[in-house]
Amino acid sequence: MPFNTALTRKLGIKVPIVQGGMQWVGYAELASAVSNAGGLGILTALTQPTPEDLRKEIRKCRTMTNNPFGVNLTLLPALQPPDYPAYARVIIEEGIRIVETAGNSPGPVIKQLKAADPPCVILHKCTSIRHAQSAVKLGVDFLSIDGFECAGHVGESDITNFILLSRARQSLGVPFIASGGFADGQGLAAALSLGAEGINMGTRFMCTVEAPIHQKIKEAIVEAQETDTELVLRRWRNTSRLFKNKVSQEAVKIERESTTGKFEEVGPYVSGKRGRQVFLNGDKDFGVWTAGQVIGLIHDIPTCAELVHRIEAEAVETLSKATSLIVSEDELPGTETIAGKKVQDPSAGKSNAGEPGNSTVGKGQNNPGAEIWGVGGTKDLFNASLVSRFYAALLNSPFLPFSTLNSSCGFLHRSLYSMLVAGLGDKVSRLQTVSERV
Repeated sequence: MPFNTALTRKLGIKVPIVQGGMQWVGYAELASAVSNAGGLGILTALTQPTPEDLRKEIRKCRTMTNNPFGVNLTLLPALQPPDYPAYARVIIEEGIRIVETAGNSPGPVIKQLKAADPPCVILHKCTSIRHAQSAVKLGVDFLSIDGFECAGHVGESDITNFILLSRARQSLGVPFIASGGFADGQGLAAALSLGAEGINMGTRFMCTVEAPIHQKIKEAIVEAQETDTELVLRRWRNTSRLFKNKVSQEAVKIERESTTGKFEEVGPYVSGKRGRQVFLNGDKDFGVWTAGQVIGLIHDIPTCAELVHRIEAEAVETLSKATSLIVSEDELPGTETIAGKKVQDPSAGKSNAGEPGNSTVGKGQNNPGAEIWGVGGTKDLFNASLVSRFYAALLNSPFLPFSTLNSSCGFLHRSLYSMLVAGLGDKVSRLQTVSERV
């Protein structure tokens, strides 16, 4: 079942999943596999030593897929920066029209890419709303919002995606995709429900058959927990999330204990050259390498096609299940009328302690909080009408006058119900039930 979002329409893809650019990982083998699966594969420009090498990799990728793919161009601070305009020129000359940008001062490169005929579609990565608003002024088409969970550069605000994506929905005037912490269809469904047009995954795609890294590194990711990452370079406000290993732990120790605060003390430990060798020799402790907290959600090494199709199916099932939780008041079981209002009968669905339908915590212990908030045995949260149960419980409260309860709770019930129906209904409308997108 294809999706219909601003991202799928603009990029010409079937599933709103982008394989983000990754240094030493974003080669043609991986990018083409993701694109063939219905997502958007991305080559990493700076993985290629020269612009002409990038040209060769683009042409190689074209022989491996007929579907759209893009190129990542990340601008990093350096004493001798790469020739970014030359990389951008090759991207344009080779007919690439989807570019993921990231890093510092992207204005000149974005202007160059937008001057192409036709202009490039720009997906710009940001870790804060302030930076995203600046990128909007540069004319980017999509913002890739990177939450604190992400691998690599996490920014300095430590804002996770639950807040960051909602702020993006409230504050930005261009469509955005969610990045950092995504590995399955439930995550995609959550991102769409929060207002995103799709998701960006990096670490999850490292752990696929086609990813051009050593099998032992993939196995290390599968074995890792969400706690197995390390934040380094905070002292210099260039915070990066790395896989926790012997080298990263030593780097953190030096950073914390240094009395001089000189970067030179930790520099040798965070060398990117040693990190590249990790992917080649399979020794996870040979150097530092980036990984997101999502490693805790990765339990297998599928092909890209298997992964993308699984995420697609899980997202459809999750969104469909979510809408089934919304029912009309007439469909609620065990309702009764109090003061002219239909409310859920608090005794409806109860049984003896420990039996199905019982809302208790611990044998024989009555737990009114579980009745109200759906804790314990109560599984069907919305079908049990959380707000109605809350309303009924408040009626027995000696602390508030009935008139106050009658007006305020009725308003709460109507408002929450309307928001749920509107929000979930909008997300499910993104699913296409036909084989061709509109």
